[in-house]
Amino acid sequence: MTQLTFTEKIDGNVARSVNPLGLQRMMAQQIATVTREPHYAGAKHALILGGSSSYGLASRITAAFGMGAATLSVGYERPPRPDFLGTAGWWNQRFFKQAANEAGLVASNLNADIFLPETKQEVIQYIRNRFGGQLDLLVYSIAAPKRKNPDNPAEAWRSVIKPLGNPVTDYTLDLEHERLVKATLEPATVAEVATTNHVMGGEDWELWIDALQEAGVLAPDFKTILFSYEGPRVTAPIYHDGTLGQAKRAAEASAHQIQAKLAKTGGEALISVNRSVTTKASVVIPGFSRYCMALYQVEQQRGGHEQPVDHIDRLFRDMVYGNRRVVDSRGRLRPDATELSPAVQGAVEDLLPQLTPDNFTTDLPGYQQFRREFRQLNGFDVPGVPNTMDSDALTELMTD
Repeated sequence: MTQLTFTEKIDGNVARSVNPLGLQRMMAQQIATVTREPHYAGAKHALILGGSSSYGLASRITAAFGMGAATLSVGYERPPRPDFLGTAGWWNQRFFKQAANEAGLVASNLNADIFLPETKQEVIQYIRNRFGGQLDLLVYSIAAPKRKNPDNPAEAWRSVIKPLGNPVTDYTLDLEHERLVKATLEPATVAEVATTNHVMGGEDWELWIDALQEAGVLAPDFKTILFSYEGPRVTAPIYHDGTLGQAKRAAEASAHQIQAKLAKTGGEALISVNRSVTTKASVVIPGFSRYCMALYQVEQQRGGHEQPVDHIDRLFRDMVYGNRRVVDSRGRLRPDATELSPAVQGAVEDLLPQLTPDNFTTDLPGYQQFRREFRQLNGFDVPGVPNTMDSDALTELMTD
């Protein structure tokens, strides 16, 4: 019997390794967060596009263990192979399905490119066969680097994280070397704005709704929700006023188009502006990690810090299916209201000038929390979880 050691590897701000045992424990903890609260009425059949991590995974957990819904998650994750343990998302999908099935819940995973027309048709067939031909909820939680043009599969659109108009310089966190570094982003071209909109806007969301509606598999009270982000004033030049912000506003326009299509059957298309959290996608946005360090430190002092499962469970309980909606002037749900309150943002802006390369230390409480949450995304730094296991036990984890 061979003893295996799970060694953490961080390359820049990208994690290159996983600890399946830690991911299994994190899954159990997230499920426990939801099941500590009462069961609530919601969807019976939920489709989660991008349900392998962060907000998508949190949506699936609350749909299944909060509402009791049968769930299908679609996304592309790399499975294990002899020289590679697989991605964290692959394990998350697996551990979720195991936990859901043990609880008597229907749960399936489809490892496929959500942008492809054939994936949409495969999902429609699944809804007919396993969901009784009725879908109550679609969550669109996709952060993708590229998307194939459905009208010309030989062409691939790529998303970029860039400002508009002028270069932007900010400090960002280098997790590999545990330091703050200065980073400058050049402005996006007109073409880059367009391709980012194709990938991160609402085009594909609309295509999903069109395909599902044409197939006749949407329940009369069907709801769909796309996650957006507004962010604070300090990250606006790179996010809100940059390519990603442009794409999010394109997604809002899509929400209006979808709402018009769903209204006659009592359906609803929602945009939720979510809070800042530690994710594999957000950590590469220059300036964002520094802001999160300050935010988390303020929240430790004031209370109110939420991780994705806390945030999304509250969103669905209170706002999507509850009667405590917080809505802005554009009709968007605003579960991020506490984070962006003047009191919290004032404290964050007071702290940010102190977070520079010259005075950065790894003892900062905000940094420690950010790094811990980042490591836990891949199963490391999970209390009580070893970094070793025998090969037979690992094989058993991977075997149905």
